Amino acid sequence: MLITMAYCTILEKHPSRIHLIAGVSMATARLNILDCDGFGMKNYFEGRCREGVYQNRDCLYIQTLTGEKVVLVSGGGKAGDEKLIKGNTYGTAYITEVNECSEVFIQEVFDRTLSSPDRKIFHDLNPKAEGHWYYRSVLNFHEEKQKADPAYGLNYGHFTIADNMSLSDAQLRAVLATYDRKSIWYARDILGQRKAAEGLIYDMFDLSANVYTDAERPVGMQSLSTRTITVDYGTLNACTYLDTYDDGETIRIDREYRWDGRKERRQKTDEEYADDFMAFMGNTPCAVYVDPSAASFIAALRQRGVYVLDANNDVLNGIRRCSTLFSRRRLLVNASCTGLIDELGLYRWDDKAALLGVEKPVKENDHGPDAVRYYINSLPDWRFE
Repeated sequence: MLITMAYCTILEKHPSRIHLIAGVSMATARLNILDCDGFGMKNYFEGRCREGVYQNRDCLYIQTLTGEKVVLVSGGGKAGDEKLIKGNTYGTAYITEVNECSEVFIQEVFDRTLSSPDRKIFHDLNPKAEGHWYYRSVLNFHEEKQKADPAYGLNYGHFTIADNMSLSDAQLRAVLATYDRKSIWYARDILGQRKAAEGLIYDMFDLSANVYTDAERPVGMQSLSTRTITVDYGTLNACTYLDTYDDGETIRIDREYRWDGRKERRQKTDEEYADDFMAFMGNTPCAVYVDPSAASFIAALRQRGVYVLDANNDVLNGIRRCSTLFSRRRLLVNASCTGLIDELGLYRWDDKAALLGVEKPVKENDHGPDAVRYYINSLPDWRFE
């Protein structure tokens, strides 16, 4: 929001009429720049602005000291989004969460402001791995230019969550309580550090604190909890079903089914897997989360009357959510789920991809963790506050 306010100050007196704001999507640009928790452009220019359309593009019309300004709103998250901003020269540009945007789009923004009489380009970004393309191609390049020439014009500021003007001290303390201070998420989200995801993903998973036995299962768990089965489907790869019980505070993964076609040297059909699923579910029907890419298996389940929900396969956010619950000891695994427990101890970040600034898990030992993530991604945000 500090950047938004600085951008508005520049815009007020800028000689050019046409300007640009963008984000990974139009919705992001609107949320982070126009609204910005009540500190955005619509607040700054309250009574002097209106939303409208210019050249078939959404925009904000603003009355300023130097005449009417037209600020176009664009998404820039995909290759091809650069076509949305062609045809205009922009006096200024502000891109929010710039390192989530397409590299080609960012270059087009630079090009489209070249002839501005007072060229100003604003970026805000969230921390990524050190090898991310934005650091290599943009920020590091301009930082070197600034070192060589103090009048070059780069103004870089590092902010942490404590600089967020919309957060009260009580809110800040509540947010900090949701993070494991040893995690990559704390280093990034709270301290704003450039840090690569590396090593074991669930290093906070503890065989004592996160594992329970049948004897330690709470009395009445099944009747006091919501039951859900979550599925990571595989044909030649392992197929995993996890029987999950959620009492609103603690999530317990109580049973697992696993068939590994490679180890068993036999690949099951969708119909066989569906029969196995019905036996696993038993006589108590419940909702089931399945990766939507497993279309034929989902069809086989629905033919049997199973209530199937498409799983949210947001990998990074799902891993962060699982990490939060594991660290709080609100996500527990029955000791009988040996396949899942083994994989949680082997599930790792892809070090080679991290060197390129890309964060993803190694596609090994991921069947149980994927199934866990499908359920955790279905939970409301307040469960992680």
